[in-house]
Amino acid sequence: MSRSVNKVILIGNVGKDPVIRYTAAGTAIATFPLATSEVWKDKDGNLKERTDWHNIVAWQRLAEIIQELVKKGTRLYIEGKLRSRSYEDREGKKRYITEIIAENMLILERKDREGLGTPDAGTPPPDTTDFPDDAFDTGAETDEELPF
Repeated sequence: MSRSVNKVILIGNVGKDPVIRYTAAGTAIATFPLATSEVWKDKDGNLKERTDWHNIVAWQRLAEIIQELVKKGTRLYIEGKLRSRSYEDREGKKRYITEIIAENMLILERKDREGLGTPDAGTPPPDTTDFPDDAFDTGAETDEELPF
């Protein structure tokens, strides 16, 4: 049996206030977009920038902490794992999405410059494959989110 690793570390800015929902069993789920950017110089010496958007999903106590402390513009360190899944949108069309399942978070800076940290805030999330595709609406609306 071979081992594998699924580990993601991101540092970026929250793009929208987190949305929190609850499963039928009462488990908290927080979702929000996180932007990461890279800057480089092209061959002519002009500065270029590229921003990537990541769908972050947090479960249980970490989701509740995010609801309390994280707002649009907050700079975060997120540690988690990559997960791809499919779901049906409101029109019944099958969509695909890639998400970061957050396991740990650290607030690096808030928009108001207040620094707050939450070491060991995360607990391992449940396996999302046990939940139906419509357990929460991801808002994914473009084919750019296809995992392939």
